[in-house]
Amino acid sequence: MRRLRLIPDDTHIRFMWMRRYNFPVSVLLAVLSVVIFVVIGPQYGIDFRGGTLLELKPKTEATTIATIRATLDGLNLGDVQVQEVSDITAGTNILVRIQQQEGGDAAQQEALVKVREALGDSVEFRRIEVVGPRVSGELAYNGSLAMLLAMVGILIYVWFRFEWQFAVGAIICTAHDVLMTLGFFTVFQLEFNLSSLAALLTIVGYSLNDTVVVYDRIRENLRKFKKMPLAELIDRSINETLARTVTTSLTTVLALLALLIFGGSVIRSFVAAMIFGIVIGTYSSIFIAAPLLIYFKLRPAASSDEESETAEPAEA
Repeated sequence: MRRLRLIPDDTHIRFMWMRRYNFPVSVLLAVLSVVIFVVIGPQYGIDFRGGTLLELKPKTEATTIATIRATLDGLNLGDVQVQEVSDITAGTNILVRIQQQEGGDAAQQEALVKVREALGDSVEFRRIEVVGPRVSGELAYNGSLAMLLAMVGILIYVWFRFEWQFAVGAIICTAHDVLMTLGFFTVFQLEFNLSSLAALLTIVGYSLNDTVVVYDRIRENLRKFKKMPLAELIDRSINETLARTVTTSLTTVLALLALLIFGGSVIRSFVAAMIFGIVIGTYSSIFIAAPLLIYFKLRPAASSDEESETAEPAEA
């Protein structure tokens, strides 16, 4: 019985030749993601902004998003966002976001009581989240600190296991993935909450794992082919790990697609970020992490590297 092979075992793709095109584009997109994130900003969830989040299910056909919005507008609760969400398992629900009320947690609880009394038995309250401004500030600080500590831990681990060029390359590659994912959140205005932060940390781990696999093969080939030009050696290493990288990413994305379709609106932003992060992490481990070793002069004695880099790919 023949085994299914998505990627042949004997590929000879010249990835390092392509870096002259994809590397500047990747840098430009990463910078653009930062600009968009700072200027526009993501759609912060209740976790980071503070306020009340309610998920409602109408009990009658007369209870529509328009009637709920009109009812809540008359309560004078400030900024109230009402939107309709639907999925295969839970059907159509109404998501209500109420801004943080002046007066702290007591005022927020009072606003929740007003909403319950105004809507009465016309809806079923499926989910209620109340987060005060102090709690949201602590969550944002702790989340940012966790991300920073994760990056420092990655730097120390890779530096200890490999050389400094590998460590800095892994950090830049990981930072690229995080910035691109933040840009993805902002462009599509996905809700950014604690689950989204967990997705970012998961993407960091996945991207690092992919990068270390490629780096490990590069280090192994550095010992085996001491006179081979660095660009050619990196191409060989990536091609040797390409089947494993693509297969692992594809199977993970397939599992996440099932969650995206059937998981419901609660985890949709988390799963969407994971899918994007895995795709961009697979890309960066090949087209970002590996070329950085050439720019950092991992093998400065290899004088023929530059000739290999500038040569056009041979025609078949």
